Amino acid sequence: MTGKKLLRSTNDKWVAGILGGIAEYLDWDPAILRLAYVLLTVFSAGFPGILIYIFLWIVMPKQ
Repeated sequence: MTGKKLLRSTNDKWVAGILGGIAEYLDWDPAILRLAYVLLTVFSAGFPGILIYIFLWIVMPKQ
């Protein structure tokens, strides 16, 4: 167990720090994760990206 927690980022955020926090947790580049999330949200009618982002904004705690 690494002891990492999934938290909203306060250092690397654009709107609420959701994708920055996920990128920190997974040790990924936040810019690539943001780009992939935006592209998936825009080009996929079956992916409710905005609703998921709002849900995570409510559920994920801050750092």
